[in-house]
Amino acid sequence: MIRKLNKTEVDLLKDDPVRPHITYEQRTRDGCSINVLESDNKVKAVICTCLCNNVPTTEKEMFETYYDPQGDVLVAYTVWSYSKGAGREIINELRSNAQLENIRRAVTLSPLTEMAEHFHLRNGASLLGKYDTCQNFEYTV
Repeated sequence: MIRKLNKTEVDLLKDDPVRPHITYEQRTRDGCSINVLESDNKVKAVICTCLCNNVPTTEKEMFETYYDPQGDVLVAYTVWSYSKGAGREIINELRSNAQLENIRRAVTLSPLTEMAEHFHLRNGASLLGKYDTCQNFEYTV
């Protein structure tokens, strides 16, 4: 089951391997969310998203230029898991939820690492482009 992060679980954000510098307030402002995958009352994975009106290629574009609480581009900008297979599962849950929320596109703002590239390609995403500080992948919705 995927659900919103509870305030009592904010300490999980310290485990963010990609963007630990982003504050809780920025992650939870209107149009942004922190979701957790839970099973047997244990958090298995965490994913942070932001709604935009276009595909951002930097954090600044995501939080400033293209940020739109009513946007139809769901940007997953960090994901981590605590158990094998949970990263894939939370991505798939997010895609299913996006279909219900009239999201037109589901994309990532991923680090320039082979690990991120392999993860997204292995899970069915298409590479949109590589840039100076990140790469974007797109999942079908």
